[in-house]
Order: sequence, then C-alpha cells, then structure tokens
Amino acid sequence: MSHQLPDVQATSPDVTVGLSQVGVTGVEKLVKIARDGQRPLVFTAEFEVFVDLPAWRKGADMSRNMEVIDEILEDATREEAYRVEEVCGEAAERLLEKHDYTTRAEVAMEAEFMRRERTPATDRETQHTVDVIASATATDEGTREEIGAEVTGMTVCPCSQGMSAARAKQTLENLDVEAETITQFLEEVPQPGHSQRGHATVTVETTGDPEVDLNDVIDVARDAMSARIYNLAKRPDEDHMTYEAHADAKFVEDCVRSMAEGVVAEFDHLPDDAVITMKQSNDESIHQHNAHAERIVDMATLREEVDGGD
Repeated sequence: MSHQLPDVQATSPDVTVGLSQVGVTGVEKLVKIARDGQRPLVFTAEFEVFVDLPAWRKGADMSRNMEVIDEILEDATREEAYRVEEVCGEAAERLLEKHDYTTRAEVAMEAEFMRRERTPATDRETQHTVDVIASATATDEGTREEIGAEVTGMTVCPCSQGMSAARAKQTLENLDVEAETITQFLEEVPQPGHSQRGHATVTVETTGDPEVDLNDVIDVARDAMSARIYNLAKRPDEDHMTYEAHADAKFVEDCVRSMAEGVVAEFDHLPDDAVITMKQSNDESIHQHNAHAERIVDMATLREEVDGGD
C-alpha cells in the first residue's frame, strides 16, 4: 500500500520570521547565445537562484527550484537564447509563476567569455577573458534584467608620475636644457609612475527593452582604464601598452568617471530609469592594500552629471 510523503516545506516554522532570499547557489549549466550568421557563443555559467519566503512557510521547496532552473536552462541550451540576461529573466519569471507564495524571484549568472582580438602593434590574433555578469529580478510589477562585465586592464598613478616628471624637469634644468625643450620633452615622453592591474566592472539594469549589447559594455569597461592589456604581447606591443598607459595616467576614481562618460556616449538610447553600476578596483603595486571606487546611478542622473560637466 502506497502512502503519501509529508510536505514538510509547507508547514509553519517554529519561528515565524519571513526571509528575503532562500535558494540555491553554484548551479553550473552550459548556455548557448545565438549570433546572426555565426556560431553561437557557449558559456559555462554558474547560477544563483533565490525566492522570498513568507513568515508562515517553513521551507522554499528546493526541489521545485531546481526543477524550474533545470527546465529553463536546458531549454536555453537546446534552443539558443538571444541575450544572456534573457535566460535569467525567463527563469525568474517561471520561478515566480510556480511558487504561489513568492512575491520576488531572483536569478543571477556569472560566466567566463573569451573574445578574439588583434594585438595593438604587431596585429597578431589573440584572445582576452571577460567575466560576464547577468541577473534578473521578477515581481508582480514586471521583470528587470541586468547585463554587464568585469574586465582587466592597466592603470598608472598620476601622483607618482607627477613626482617623476618633477625630478626629470629638475635634472634637465641642472643640465642647462632650455625650458621650452624640457616642456616639449615631458609632453612627448610620459614619465614613470607605478602601474597596476585594474579590474573594471560595468553593468546595465533595465526592463529588457531596449537591448544592451554585451560587447559594447565590455569596450566601455576596457577603455575606462589607462590602457588595454593583451594576453599575447611582442616587444612592440609591450612598448605600445606601456606608452599608452603612461600617457593616460588615472586614479581609481578617474576610471569610474571615464566609465560614466563611456556609458552616456555609448548607451544614450537607454531610458532614464535604467540603473548603471560602475566599479574600479586596482591591485596596487607599491602598497599591500588595493584601491576601490564605485557608483550606482540611474541613467537620468548620470546624463545630467556627465553633460553638465562638459
């Protein structure tokens, strides 16, 4: 004789306190993103899935969460999605539908993305790595999706460079070099400054319309630092990167402000309520600590600040 197993998840807890996020993390899936006329992009993605839990319910029914996330991601893998954040959005909406006690469902994804490019001086083919960030939050009011990327680059400290320039100027003056020549030399030959690897993050959160091109997000983040870096570098490429970085020395704060300019220039089509997240973290070379700056802002405010500063 069969007997029905008890649904302990649906019983009342001993302590009736609601929870804002209950779910699973570390769910790995292959996701395919379609491209016009090209082979699809394939990501090995790691997902986090959360729902909110009312005070009267003991558990969130993890097996159902896993069933839903498996179902939507398997579909995305088979059929190919068109946007990374769309996968998260569909999953979040399905979670909301299947959990009648839930008012908010969140799905977040991180994946490593390899992009092909050419080296800056020797024009050789190489690749660079990008950490793709995508998420979606579904409520009864609708779904908001976020797409973004974290990239690595190079920064040079303007402060230490300024001290080097002052030393070079004094040395040249002591050698009786004319002031005009000294000025011209320092303009054409950037002086040393301590450099570090930087990590730039840009994400854009919208209702999914209009669409945001991930490649444009990546370019905005990479161009916000003193110079792009490349996995393959012959000597001319190394010289190019070193010169470019020292010719555009930036504090960590300057990088975030450069991201802001890039976002306004590249994504002017975004609605005013789009939310932009911009972060810069530098692995300092002459300190044990790292430097960090960030800004989270809606597009209307960002446009006003950037355009107002022109």
